[in-house]
Amino acid sequence: MVPGFFNLQIPGRSCKIEVSIVDWEGMGKVTIHKMRTTNFEDRNYLEWKEVAVKSLRGKPFEELITKTPEGIDLQPLYVEEQLDNTNTIDTIRQAKKQPGWIVAQQQYAADGQSFVAELMSSIERGNEAIVYDGTNQLEWDEKSLESLAELVVSYPIFIINTNENDQLLNIFDNVAQEDRSKVRGAISITGWCLPDGYTNVRTISADVRSAHLKGADAVTELALAIAEGAEIATTYKTFGEFSDQFFVRFAIDTHFFMEIAKIRAFRILWNALGKSFGEIKVAHIPILTETSLRTYSKLDPYVNLLRAGNEAFSAVLGGADVITVHPHDVLTGTTPASIRYARNVQLVIKNETLVDKVLDPSGGSYFIDTLTNELVEKAWDLFVEIDAAGGYETYVKSGKLEQRLKVNRLASSEKVAKGTKSLIGTNIYADLSAIELKVDDGVEVEGRLAEPFEDIRAHFQEQQPKTVLVTFGELKDVKPRADFVSGFLATGGIHSEWSPLFNNAQEANEWLAIEKPDYAVVCANSNVTEEIVTDLLEGLPNGILIDAAGKYETDVSEKWLANGLNGFMFSGQDRIKKLTDIKNSWKGDAKNEKA
Repeated sequence: MVPGFFNLQIPGRSCKIEVSIVDWEGMGKVTIHKMRTTNFEDRNYLEWKEVAVKSLRGKPFEELITKTPEGIDLQPLYVEEQLDNTNTIDTIRQAKKQPGWIVAQQQYAADGQSFVAELMSSIERGNEAIVYDGTNQLEWDEKSLESLAELVVSYPIFIINTNENDQLLNIFDNVAQEDRSKVRGAISITGWCLPDGYTNVRTISADVRSAHLKGADAVTELALAIAEGAEIATTYKTFGEFSDQFFVRFAIDTHFFMEIAKIRAFRILWNALGKSFGEIKVAHIPILTETSLRTYSKLDPYVNLLRAGNEAFSAVLGGADVITVHPHDVLTGTTPASIRYARNVQLVIKNETLVDKVLDPSGGSYFIDTLTNELVEKAWDLFVEIDAAGGYETYVKSGKLEQRLKVNRLASSEKVAKGTKSLIGTNIYADLSAIELKVDDGVEVEGRLAEPFEDIRAHFQEQQPKTVLVTFGELKDVKPRADFVSGFLATGGIHSEWSPLFNNAQEANEWLAIEKPDYAVVCANSNVTEEIVTDLLEGLPNGILIDAAGKYETDVSEKWLANGLNGFMFSGQDRIKKLTDIKNSWKGDAKNEKA
């Protein structure tokens, strides 16, 4: 066919079609040739920064820098020249024994018999380990123990939160002597000794999960793990003898890149510690991880599934050896479906990314390598400080650790309360149509950031004030502030409805007298609010608790407060304090009290 025209005959119609032939293949070859032969001029960081500053149009460049709880400044751009230590990747790859990780899905059974049944089903569906949490010890019958003893020969076992009286530990007496060397895993129980023959089960650990839940940042966790390991190592003849028995446990938070760097930083720190003990080649230390329950919430629990996926993937990219993903509803009671979702988080990552074929997946990223080095430096400085204070045990007993954790915990809680740190579904984008808070049938976790919001939501779930947003002016002026207020109130479990758009205070007070709400918030732009609030307060019907959205000059706000305004609602405000104020000011019978 050649370019030109031809007639297309359709019953009852006749039309002329123009046809042009384009040599797409030839054009493609030319384009690829140009791509291959095009050279780009080298640019350096300073040139990029100059362009970035211009694009900010007068705003300071420092606004692009993010400060972390670890005291690290995250830069907007990372380049190779910024790397202080080019040996980072080599050290990490030598310290990581092999690519991939063990999928270690925990069982949530009521007794030993169901534990074994659920475990076998889980293994058939992709689980690769036996994980037992002895916080609530199970009752075991002899047959279940025998079945579990057979399984531990084939699958690694990881036991946490238990003591020497746990019946489960009897399985180690049931394994035949000739099979004990086949058993792999990690168990650390104070006052209990593993029977002879288990040469591939590690029994000494630095477990920093408790410190994590109490507020530890990545630097603190790393320093504590190294300090505890160093102190235990001094009780052994050689560092090698000690390290053959040692492992470490970390909880992985939602700060994606920081958690990747945390795991990688431990490899470097451990190598440095071994060298300080005179080791020429430092042995591989297993890093066991689990998704952090510090960030989990009972509110809108399906968001926990997103958090778990984020945390699990950062553990993978960081090079963890064992990963446990907690189900999204673990705080209120798991279901077979939620346990399956948790297990599948890891299976999807493995099968869809093939990242388990790579030794150090994140190595070579200037950002992550730089962040890793910064964590190493800060964690080593803190480790030296702990060592100078007398070592790990002395540091803990002195109260210095508790004080450090308290400061970190309060800082994190304040960020969550003020909304500068987001907990989706809890302190932002709260979904009041989501599942109601129910009686707990799950694990108890201290230190969760969502707990203050959960307590307030539970209160207003039982007793709900009739709440309206009193709007003035045009919709385009009202909507941003009203949307903010309704979202603010939703984080406390308070439903709100918009009023009609009023032109003056008299119209609003007439409407309020008819509707008789318990609580109201004035929503208008600042100029309109300043015009109508005084008149609104003078004619306000009795029994209505009222706030104003926005921040105002001190003399103006004090005048309004003196005339009966309850308070204000604005961005950056401590939401817990404000919601608590609403709860305390409205007791459910506020109308009678004010009448």
